[in-house]
Amino acid sequence: MLALAFSTACTQKLPNYPPAYREYAYVTNGRSNSVSVLDMRNYKSLGTIQVGSNPTGVAANSQKNEVYVVNTGSNSLSVIDAEQNKVVATIGVERTPYFVDVSADGSRAYVANSAANSVSVIDLIGRRVLRNIAVGEAPGLARVSRDGKVVVVAERVGNSVSVIDAEKMSVRSYLPLCQQPTDVEILPDSTKAFVSCSGSAQVAVIGLNTSSGVQSETNPIQKSRASRRARPSNQDQPAGPDRVLALLDVGATPVHLALKPDGGEIFVSNFGADTISEIATGTDEVGGSYVIGAGPVRGLVSADNSTLYVSNFNSDTIGLYSTDDGKFLGAVHVGSHPDALALSPNQNFLFVADTGAADVSVVRTGIAPPVLLTIIPVGQQPNAIAVKAFILRKPPALSP
Repeated sequence: MLALAFSTACTQKLPNYPPAYREYAYVTNGRSNSVSVLDMRNYKSLGTIQVGSNPTGVAANSQKNEVYVVNTGSNSLSVIDAEQNKVVATIGVERTPYFVDVSADGSRAYVANSAANSVSVIDLIGRRVLRNIAVGEAPGLARVSRDGKVVVVAERVGNSVSVIDAEKMSVRSYLPLCQQPTDVEILPDSTKAFVSCSGSAQVAVIGLNTSSGVQSETNPIQKSRASRRARPSNQDQPAGPDRVLALLDVGATPVHLALKPDGGEIFVSNFGADTISEIATGTDEVGGSYVIGAGPVRGLVSADNSTLYVSNFNSDTIGLYSTDDGKFLGAVHVGSHPDALALSPNQNFLFVADTGAADVSVVRTGIAPPVLLTIIPVGQQPNAIAVKAFILRKPPALSP
């Protein structure tokens, strides 16, 4: 199978890349305290970068040649220069950070600090924390909207969501929600947020107020650090401009949301039901649920909106689903306990973090049926992947 995959890949006509072009995948290795750098065009490891303790989340800057790594065990954010592939700065945040998201203009990063009940707002130009914003209990994820105006925070223990006004750097709405909010997706036009609630088998739909001049109100949990340790009561919370529109029933233990690039549908990975659920974002309706594999944990939709890839943690497979006609397209066997997914910029290769095998599987997706191309060793417990494609600012000298 591997030989066939290599042969097929080698016969593909490759783009005419300039010498200064680079295409890297950055993989956080939680138990190795490192990040593996993979060459996505040649399917090989370029080396390992040591970062802080227990790196988890990772994100690339679309405007700068930088990658950011959350170090959960050392309460910090590592800044990696993608041209040199080395850490050039370390920024301290608050306790037990898990996730980082970067604004589309590349100027800010948002880090959810689970044990501190806060979100750190980071100036990526000055490489400093601008503010630590108090939110609800145990925030696991903070997602910034595409227009950069709001940040939606999923608070797992608080069973709530906070909506942050990014300009004012303050909570403008606190919304009690369903059980154990886990993942968040925001529509491209920033009008709605969808939140998976793994404890109640639901997805919450939140209407975001996008009108200009929305007033933020002071969140009482910002008054002192002590108040961060308890979930605020409904009585002392501002209503805010945002509201819960619907609670949609999906499969058991929905852990991840995959948004189509066009924003028309969201696909829910229901870990406890071995299914995916399909939600129409315009009508807030569940179109159906479909068996995809054992323990689906992550989904990713292709750039042309046609194919959903799902990592099935308990069956060591990647399930393929056609979003055009709603058909299961088959599965590709990969390494042990696959989780995080990333597509190459040309969409022809899927990189899969095999958390139980300390490797990354590369699946050739540009052919039918897709096949496993190769497996790249990385560090222990690979758990997140970020892709960075860029042109070197100082192109390498050409050989005579």
